[in-house]
Amino acid sequence: MHNESPIKRRQSTRIYVGNVPIGDGAPIAVQSMTNTRTTDVDATVAQIKALEKVGADIVRVSVPTMDAAEAFKLIKQQVNVPLVADIHFDYRIALQVAEYGVDCLRINPGNIGREDRIRAVVDCARDKNIPIRIGVNGGSLEKDIQQKYGEPTPAALVESAMRHVDILDRLNFDQFKVSVKASDVFLAVESYRQLARQIAQPLHLGITEAGGARAGAVKSAVGLGMLLAEGIGDTLRISLAADPVEEIKVGFDILKSLRIRSRGINFIACPTCSRQEFDVIGTVNELEQRLEDITLPMDVSVIGCVVNGPGEAEVSHLGIAGGNRKSAFYEDGIRQKERFDNDNVIDQLEAKIRAKASILDVNNRINVTEK
Repeated sequence: MHNESPIKRRQSTRIYVGNVPIGDGAPIAVQSMTNTRTTDVDATVAQIKALEKVGADIVRVSVPTMDAAEAFKLIKQQVNVPLVADIHFDYRIALQVAEYGVDCLRINPGNIGREDRIRAVVDCARDKNIPIRIGVNGGSLEKDIQQKYGEPTPAALVESAMRHVDILDRLNFDQFKVSVKASDVFLAVESYRQLARQIAQPLHLGITEAGGARAGAVKSAVGLGMLLAEGIGDTLRISLAADPVEEIKVGFDILKSLRIRSRGINFIACPTCSRQEFDVIGTVNELEQRLEDITLPMDVSVIGCVVNGPGEAEVSHLGIAGGNRKSAFYEDGIRQKERFDNDNVIDQLEAKIRAKASILDVNNRINVTEK
């Protein structure tokens, strides 16, 4: 029920990773990367399906060897989400996964080597409608750029990116996106700002090697939040030293907090104090786990007392405001006669949320049909 985001997106060109549109106003795609051994087909497929389940739009898979390329063929046959092959240096691997139906190649053309090898990959990508992601990383800049700048700087990252962009431009290939990632927030943010002014292609956002689950999520939210609030970014990956599933969840949480893209329930919950009339923290944590299967956007406020409870409930799809032994229940901003027993809040609210989700789903289907 909260208003649409006031953010004005940067204008960019459109590419497609499989059936997922990237750029030109398309919803910002959330992606992750597998951390299994690609040659372990079963484990990799299982992880990709787990990522699909929590809403991943795109999944990247490292393909460092020809054996991994053969495994990629089997993996691709067993999943639905578009797959990006992460390749460094060896152009033959890129050509092989292209034959196996890859949806995007993450390969920097300047690192492939000879001109004929670069042209072979680009021609293959063009023939098969496969986009390319140029991925520049502050920790692996070319030696001459490192010597020129002494240390990673925004200018250094952008110069590296433009070196690869110029190659694709020369070969008349425009189906690409670019990233200029760094582990330092300010370095990454300024690099993306500068690059956004120089090219029209979509930008893939990320703070690379951000850290563990908590610190990495905070660092990514700060850095990507700065860029997204300025309208910069068409797809993103949160890089955590954690289960890749958490990367998808954090990515959607960032987009949800900026009102850019919503998936699932947006819980508005108080941090709690001595005024709370029921266990707010336990209630929210339990509901988040129970309701992960609901993907429809919905605002649910869970406030432990009547100070802020009614106000938040009035701008949510569903809400409760803690009261003595029983809590007030709101639907679409209107207080209902029904009250919740504070000892059974979780079960009662879960039932209401699921019922509301069914109604919203039916309404959405009707609206789509009418259009």
